[in-house]
Amino acid sequence: MNDKVILTCTECLSRNYTTTRNKKTHTERLELNKYCKKCGKKTVHKETK
Repeated sequence: MNDKVILTCTECLSRNYTTTRNKKTHTERLELNKYCKKCGKKTVHKETK
């Protein structure tokens, strides 16, 4: 049940990363602190629809 998800930067809204997550065990959306190339710093990246 692993599905691909896209992570989007909360500051510049660029879609930087793709990852997978198990939707049965993790029902809430992912929020990870990742490096954004466009912003040039670490920002919170949230899962998009």
